[in-house]
Amino acid sequence: MDVPTTLPEKLYLLAYRPDRERLTATATLDLVMRAAALAELLRRGLVRDDGRHPAAVDGARADGLDPLSAALLEQLRQGRRRSWQSWVGRGQGPTSRAARVVRDGLAASGRIRVEERRVLGIFPCSRVTLPEPRLRKSLAASVGSALRGPLSRVEPADAALVALIDAARLGSALTWRQSREFRGRIDKLAPAAGPVPRALRRAVNATHADGGAG
Repeated sequence: MDVPTTLPEKLYLLAYRPDRERLTATATLDLVMRAAALAELLRRGLVRDDGRHPAAVDGARADGLDPLSAALLEQLRQGRRRSWQSWVGRGQGPTSRAARVVRDGLAASGRIRVEERRVLGIFPCSRVTLPEPRLRKSLAASVGSALRGPLSRVEPADAALVALIDAARLGSALTWRQSREFRGRIDKLAPAAGPVPRALRRAVNATHADGGAG
């Protein structure tokens, strides 16, 4: 089974902690997934930066996109003028539960397994497991290479991935110490994701300031 190719799918797998067999950053995971979808559309040339707003490019098609990125592209096609941070912070329709959309897509492809159960026999919850841990290991290796390898050899998708991980404070993929250690390198990689990391960072900070609501 191949490693997923889109940023939302990659970030979802990197949000998983194999040692604890659970997802991390659950309070902000919907924000992270929407930001990743925006960055995916931007890097594929399906969306452009129209001043302070993202706008769908004429003729943009959803071929090869994950379900969340495709849904977001359709919403952008409707011509709503909202800031990058607003798109990250608020979802409508399928993008309102962005993490679930990405999760279900990964489950359908067999990259994760989702077990529905009830805590204390009452409260519904989902348990996610990785049938092929090597997929996540491969993604983690790409992050390490982007941080430590020759800058000229870093793929734009990997550069965008690292920038989003840093903005999301995704400690399962990049620790606080690593973020400080590689700050200069991360700043050089960030332009690959355009204005999205800054918008994500602001949305995450706002969520934490509100006590994790949203």
